[in-house]
Amino acid sequence: MQIAERILKIEASQSLVMAARAKAMAAAGIDVVSMSLGEPDMDTPKSVRLAAQEAVDNHWSHYGPVAGIPALREAVAKYQNGIEGNAIHWCAEDVLVSAGAKMAIYDAIQAIINPGDEVVIPMPSWVSYSEMVKLAEGVVVPVETKFENRYCITPEELRKALTPKTRMIILCSPNNPTGSVYSAAELEELVKVLREFPEVFILADEIYNELFYRAAPVTLAHFTDLAERLIIINGVSKAFAMTGYRVGWLMSKNKAFVSACVRLQGQIVTCATMVAQKASEAALSGNMKCVEEMRSIFASRRKLICGLAAAIPGMKFHEPEGAFYLFPDVSAWGTGDEVAERLLEEAHVAVVSGSAFGCPSCIRLSYAISEEEIKKAMERIAAFLIKA
Repeated sequence: MQIAERILKIEASQSLVMAARAKAMAAAGIDVVSMSLGEPDMDTPKSVRLAAQEAVDNHWSHYGPVAGIPALREAVAKYQNGIEGNAIHWCAEDVLVSAGAKMAIYDAIQAIINPGDEVVIPMPSWVSYSEMVKLAEGVVVPVETKFENRYCITPEELRKALTPKTRMIILCSPNNPTGSVYSAAELEELVKVLREFPEVFILADEIYNELFYRAAPVTLAHFTDLAERLIIINGVSKAFAMTGYRVGWLMSKNKAFVSACVRLQGQIVTCATMVAQKASEAALSGNMKCVEEMRSIFASRRKLICGLAAAIPGMKFHEPEGAFYLFPDVSAWGTGDEVAERLLEEAHVAVVSGSAFGCPSCIRLSYAISEEEIKKAMERIAAFLIKA
């Protein structure tokens, strides 16, 4: 059977691959601790679940508007307008609701990138950015960031990467996989460079914006002069423990761009699931106590995993400032691929190699698991690395 070359050129998601392997081992009776998925282990808030049930009872089971139901688009705009530091006024027409933030990113890349267009991606980065650019026949321009800079791209690195062919840069803060958060000063310096390249779109993946441990992350919507070329990505998956609901969105003041994304989405998914949209509306319209509680739980887990990791001689890492990942350098024991494979097979801990994110010297540990599981996993990792 012939498989299209564009599919053969992309990589499988290593986080999903490792999670599947861990599940298969667990099904075979092996005690595996999985730190592979970026998925909160908490339950979806009760008010959100009740809203979903009510939507079923009220027959929200038919096709809806491609761009999302008006009430949810309004709720998204109101939510973004309420974020500290947001300086762009958003309205419902600026919002496209999609089947998860991943689909929204795909829409954005497909709507902008032509064959040969360059997309600057600071590495390490989330596993799917590069593959989506490949599907659009764009050219990935990876920028290898440095450990000493918390894996954040510098203005000098950005300027060097930009060319007349650059059409987009993707920034993620808080970052997956590093947990780093760009400061206001760091973003200001990057924006100074980007102002010299007005043809470049900025895709700001802010899916982890509610999961932070110091000051709240600065939204790129703080910079009003970027409005026409800024694309904000977010969703309910991480902040509300709603990964399976598959509702995310993109926001842009560029009407032609939003219209293009709506046209594309209409041919691919029609619309996000209606019941899930009603549940998401309830999540964004309710109080944020559940998010604050989740943030507190993750903060406690972060403290635990960092303390345990710091006790392993030779393990080098930065304390995460956001999200729920630890991204240690394990080059003292081999490549990330080698360490991840051996941890799964010998220590029965599933992690993701940093090579999946463009940083082969590291591994990613998700601490979106219970404290008991974190302790068990880190004890196994420590025993394995010390023995190795």
